[in-house]
Amino acid sequence: MLLRPRGVLGSGSHPALLPGSVPALLPGSVPALLPGSVPVREGVRLAVDVGSVRVGVARSDPGGILATPLTMVSAGPGAQAELAKAELAKLAAGAGAIEVIVGLPTSLSGREGAAAAAARTFAADLAERLAPIPVRLVDERFTTTEAHDALRRGGKGSRARRQVVDAAAAAVLLQAALDTERATGRPAGQLVTRARA
Repeated sequence: MLLRPRGVLGSGSHPALLPGSVPALLPGSVPALLPGSVPVREGVRLAVDVGSVRVGVARSDPGGILATPLTMVSAGPGAQAELAKAELAKLAAGAGAIEVIVGLPTSLSGREGAAAAAARTFAADLAERLAPIPVRLVDERFTTTEAHDALRRGGKGSRARRQVVDAAAAAVLLQAALDTERATGRPAGQLVTRARA
């Protein structure tokens, strides 16, 4: 599912209303379901966009309505990857997350390559670390491109975009997962089996 969440990344703006999406809420307001949508599970979700250098992290509100960029975590091989997973575990625990979504990079045809294999391994290791919090893999095609586009529309130059694009891509991924659950009544993506289950 491709979304163009205009304004999700800008300060003080609201996302565009797309079919099946719910508008941003004012503090203290009650979400109104649009025709054809179903309630989502209550609780904060985190999403991660795994890169070779950085991991972008996004977070939803407790009502599962809106995704926003949260932070960046340094990543890399070996010990650096372990530190990234430890930091993600702290973020999930601190947010009281009900699940963590990991982006699965695939080609336009849906084929999986080396990056997808690395994301699957990362997700399985993360699931082991976060248990019993579930980890789900969700197709992340076009999330980075959409994040760059949204940041460009928000006036960010290329250097500024590089610093935040992974967290913005995680927000695009998470918003798509929330919208999928709202449209289908089921969590998006594939449940990850723990590495040492």
